[in-house]
Formats: sequence, C-alpha cells, structure tokens
Amino acid sequence: MADEPLDPPPPTPASAVAAPAPLLRPRRVAFEHGLLPIPKLIFPEGALAQTLSQLKDKLAPAAVDGRVSAAALADALQIPPDQAALALGMLAAVHPADDPALGAGGDGSADLRDVLLFLYIQSYKRLVPRPHKDSPAVADVWPSTSAFDGYLSALSPIQLVRSNSRRFIPSQADEEIHQLSYLQKHMANILTLLADSVEGEGDDSLVLTMETFEHLGFLLHFSQGTSLSQAATFFANSDPDMPAAPVSAAQVHDWILQNIASSLEFYTEKSIAKEGSQQIASDLDVTMADANTSHSRNTTPTGVNPAFHRNSTFVEGFSKTSVVKHASDVKGHSVKVLNCHDSVIYILAPLKYATVYGCSDTTVVLGAVGKVVKVEHCERVHIIAAAKRICIANCRECIFYLGVNHQPLIVGDNHKLHIAPFNTYYPRLGEHMMQVGVDPSTNKWDQPFVLGVVDPHDSLSHPAGVSDVQAESATCVDPDLFTNFLIPNWFEDEVQEPTKCNPFPLPELYQASQIKKHAVLEDTQKTIRELQIDENRKKELANALHAQFKDWLYAALLVL
Repeated sequence: MADEPLDPPPPTPASAVAAPAPLLRPRRVAFEHGLLPIPKLIFPEGALAQTLSQLKDKLAPAAVDGRVSAAALADALQIPPDQAALALGMLAAVHPADDPALGAGGDGSADLRDVLLFLYIQSYKRLVPRPHKDSPAVADVWPSTSAFDGYLSALSPIQLVRSNSRRFIPSQADEEIHQLSYLQKHMANILTLLADSVEGEGDDSLVLTMETFEHLGFLLHFSQGTSLSQAATFFANSDPDMPAAPVSAAQVHDWILQNIASSLEFYTEKSIAKEGSQQIASDLDVTMADANTSHSRNTTPTGVNPAFHRNSTFVEGFSKTSVVKHASDVKGHSVKVLNCHDSVIYILAPLKYATVYGCSDTTVVLGAVGKVVKVEHCERVHIIAAAKRICIANCRECIFYLGVNHQPLIVGDNHKLHIAPFNTYYPRLGEHMMQVGVDPSTNKWDQPFVLGVVDPHDSLSHPAGVSDVQAESATCVDPDLFTNFLIPNWFEDEVQEPTKCNPFPLPELYQASQIKKHAVLEDTQKTIRELQIDENRKKELANALHAQFKDWLYAALLVL
C-alpha cells in the first residue's frame, strides 16, 4: 500500500491569481518510526559518507538484482541476523510503498538504495525540547523522582493546559524544520552515495537516473502529493516508453536545496507572523480539540499556503474525559495521541501509523494499524492495539494488550511493563484490519524483541558517554488477572459483517481462565436470581457486591 496522497487542499477563491507552489517536506514517518538504537547501524557523522560508501562496496557484490537480504546486511555490518531482519522490517514499515520482494517482516530483500538511505538517517538526532520556563509548577504536577525527570516533566499534560506551554516544546513544524535542515546539510553526501559514476570530470562524473531519483521519495515528498520526478523540471513529463537521460548529481543537488530553502522560508515567515499566539501558525496539523471547537478539520487558517495541507490527526491535551474517533473523524493515515491524562481515547479507524506520547493514567484503544505503533514516555497507560508492529520506549507501569504480527520492540528506560493478548473488538474491527493488512491468525504479543537502554538518537534522555545495557523487558499478565475490554457500540449505521468477538485467538491458558470466570459468573447470577429476599436485603446485597468489586479492582491494579 503506497503512501496515500495528501488530502486535497481546500478550494481557493476564483479571484486567486495563481495556485501556490507545492512545498517540499520531509517524510516524517522515516524519522519518527524508522530510527533503531542499534549501535552498529549508527556511524560517526564525520565518517558517515565514507563508511556508507565502503558499506555500499561490500553489499553491491552480494546484492541480487540490486537487492540486499538480511543475511548479507548482517554479514556486512557484523550484527546478529535477527537485528538485520529487524532493520529490513522497519525499513519496510516506513517505506512509502509496499515492496513485495521485501515483505513486512524483513525476511525478503530490499533495494540497495533504500538500505543506504535507511542507514544514513540513523545518524539523525531528534530535536531537543526547549526548557520549560515554569519548572516549579511542573514539579508540583509531575513527580521529581520520575524515571523521566527532565524529559517528561516538560510534557506534563496538566502543565500543558495550565500554562499554555505548547510553544515550549517542539511543535510539528519545529521538527520538520529540524528534519529539513538535516537533509539540507547531508544532501550532497546522500546524492553521492546514490549516484552512478560515468566518464567525465568534476560534477559531471556523477549522475542519477530517474529511477534512482525517485528513491529520494523515502526522505522527501511534496505537499500536494506530486512525485519528485514530475516536480523536477529535468525529469517532468518523461516518456514512459523512453527512459529519461540521467542528470548530473550537482543539478539535482541544486534543485533540492532550492526547494528546501523555499520550505524553510515558509515555516519561518509563518512562525514570525504568529509568534506568541496560542497555536503557532507554522504548526498547521489540526488537533482534535481544535476540530471539535474552533474550526472544521478541513479548514485552512487565514494566511496559510493551501498547498501545505497535512495528513495527520492529533488527539492532544485531553484530561479526565473520553474521546471517540471513528474512521470518518480521522484525517489522513496517521494519528498522534499526545499529552493526555486520566482519559479514555478510542481511535476506531484503519491507520498506517499511530503514536502515543507523554500520556499518563490513560487507556488508548487503537483500531487497526497497518505499519507501526509507537508508545513513548508514558506512565500508567493501558494500550489496546491491533497492529503489524509496535515499538515501546521509555515507559513506566504500562500494560499493553496486543494483537501484533511482529515481535514487540522494547527500547529505552522502561520499568514495570506488562503485556497481554488483545482483549477487545468493535463492529468494524475485522473490516479495518483487512484494509490495512493486520493478520489475526498471527499474534506475537509475548515475544518481545529487547534492545538497549541508551538511544543514540535522543541526546536529552541519554547524554553521550552513558554506557548501554539491555532494556528491561515486559512481564506477561497473569491469566487470572486478564480481562476483556468492552467498547460501547457507538455505531448508528449497519455493518454488513460485524466483528462479534476478539479476532485474535486467545492462548490456551488465557482462554481457560476466561471460561472459568464465565462459569463462576453464571453460577453467581443463578444463585442471586434464586434468592428469596425482600427489597431491603436486595439493596444490601447489591451494595456488598459493588464494594467487593471495587476491592478486587484495586487489588488487581496493585498486582499489575
């Protein structure tokens, strides 16, 4: 399934003189979901181009039809085969198009050019959140003894609401500027790595074919969904029956830098124009709160380039509430649940990517995610997800109820994590899983793939010089403490073939425990029905049952 084109921009007035030019943007998913904290995938920046060039020379002879297998990658990088397969699997997960020869699990082979691009961006360092100006107030809300002190404290959901602190943490626009600046700095090396050598002198000795040029779509794309080759004047309107002539790498470099500069200028102008406002204008992703109050999701704020229309939905900053979003409510193929506290969030829609970040004491239900779910910097959160993959990073006291086709990836500084099989359903779940390719017959929820504590991409949480150790893994929930999660049926429309039960078969021990609980429940209900007591005694019995249930629930949470 290729990346869906961006939602069409709102219609411009008839009086408009000319349509705005599309803007070149980074593919955020490559940077947000494609970075792996495997030391041997990350090369020193000063030697990055040279090291990857040498690696290319190693991989090229082993490549079959220009494609690299996990075994060849493991041999070239001197890493375990399972880590090489993980790398190819994550490459497949963030690739802009499905690659049947690669597969979703990394058990196939990847185009050498894609492998080189994937390895190159492993050197990327995430943007560091700016210090919060109201640290004492944050400390009142977020415990100073937290494992995330100094990181998650800046993202406290209560503090976010209290101080309108959105401008103190990186916005999506801040991150895109950071990613574009990284690509601007490294584009010459990237193009040299991909280019073919031909006879000639200087810049003319390195050329790119149109096919190779399109591989840059792994890192960059245009806001209106235009392909790179169609946007580039040197490849535009090429005859499919007559391959376009290769273009010098220098010409491609100049064209890309010109477009990056235009995009950076756009961000800067909008940030300056709206500086100090509640929502930075350059951050045009529409949050759910905005969608529910101030304007429609498809409305472009005044002064915004309509070509710059995003393809993500945000559920952000909710506290002590429930939020329900169906497929019709979700814009694009990606959802981010950010900084929510003491809430229940239902995202009942087919997605490609989902992120849960900086949440606490919250339950998040994710319908069907066909690429990757990432859960990061969360505390006491319950995640219920049907997905191809999930990555868990820097979380504490969280429980994950999973239906996943690949091993859950656990990285970073985690504490007291629990995992359990998937435990819910809703009428359209089967339909949504089929749409995004999640297979209910395969569930690897109990086979975590554990990497190191230190994340080289995150200089704030783990400063340079800290020695790495294996991350803390997750413990399976006791079958006797496993419970199903009931999603109320908010659907008004008829579903032709509704999902009526959990689509993922439960493991034998968990199934046996459920059967036992149902039998006890039926016996208890029968006994209560047969009791011959008056109304007052019935009320006393009901109160006693409620009290016992509360005691059981509290004890179960303490055990977990």
